[in-house]
Amino acid sequence: MTNAKSAESAPNDDVYMAAALALGRRNLGRTAPNPAVGALILKDGVVVGRGWTAQGGRPHAEVVALKQAGALAHGATLYVTLEPCSHHGVSPPCVDAIITAGVARVVSALEDPNPRVAGEGHKRLRDAGIAVSVGAGAALARIDHMGHILRMTQHRPMVTLKLAQTADGYAAGGAHDPRLHITGAVADAFTHVQRSLHDAIMIGAGTAREDDPLMTVRLPAMENCKPLRIILDTNLSLSPRSRLATTAKSTPLLILTREETSDAAINALKQQTGADIVRMRTAGGQIDLHSALRLLSERGVTRIFCEGGPCVAESLLAHHLADEVILHKAIKPLGHKGKLALTAASVAILQDETLYRLIESRMLGGDHMTRYVKVA
Repeated sequence: MTNAKSAESAPNDDVYMAAALALGRRNLGRTAPNPAVGALILKDGVVVGRGWTAQGGRPHAEVVALKQAGALAHGATLYVTLEPCSHHGVSPPCVDAIITAGVARVVSALEDPNPRVAGEGHKRLRDAGIAVSVGAGAALARIDHMGHILRMTQHRPMVTLKLAQTADGYAAGGAHDPRLHITGAVADAFTHVQRSLHDAIMIGAGTAREDDPLMTVRLPAMENCKPLRIILDTNLSLSPRSRLATTAKSTPLLILTREETSDAAINALKQQTGADIVRMRTAGGQIDLHSALRLLSERGVTRIFCEGGPCVAESLLAHHLADEVILHKAIKPLGHKGKLALTAASVAILQDETLYRLIESRMLGGDHMTRYVKVA
């Protein structure tokens, strides 16, 4: 093996790391509780192995890439989007496989914040004589691994908040108006793609009651992609005849309700639907979001796509829990008073450049999409 004294970056490290990140995104949203890692093995300028974390989190990307490369991994460079694991879990440490394969150099984008790794993987590789370089593609890797990073450091998943609004800023019509369908086919398809990139989809009880959504991924060839569906339902008001309730046995459904909800009410809805129902503490009469996100983190959820409507959106923004915000604005106005998608306070938070940064603005068919990320 090569001597590890030199771990300088090579001119094309960022290019190959970008390819590794693209590989990792193939199963983004389907590897929880593990991060969606990508790995690429390069030998004499030729890619000899590629891998990405499998659905459910195993096998790990490095192991897949090493198996594909076989003997060609000896003396090669491994690009991996997160520090290789160094601890025994369900599977052996990836560093053992890397060392055994005779890899000469490892380029990783980030150190893993998991306390069971936290630099130990890189240390073990260096101790084995492998040159290690850390930092190529780090900015993009932090975005892709944000759910894992937040779960390890803040004990919560990352949250993507999505809202659709009419041209005049409404998310819904008046109390007696029919359900308002705001966005067109292109924006709707975009939403389904976003759902597929997250472990869970979350809404509030009001959205569940008024829209009767399915909250599923309805894209060709993705019938097996079934993110956990979460309802913040303080009063346990979900109708057992709703589409969410009647599909709970085929697509997982978790209902978070207040601590005071009776055993009788919980047991009745469980028996009728098969949903998982958990009592949570409340704050201001609503499910406490910090407690809810901590519970979800403990259950292995890393990425949540929230389509919860104006009330949940305002709470997420006010508590600085929305890590990414996607807004769809239609061309047509509602034309009369309805339910605002964002309150003035929420708009002020999004427009505060010390809190959020606009990273994307484009048309999706006839709808205008803007995307914001929280300033670190």
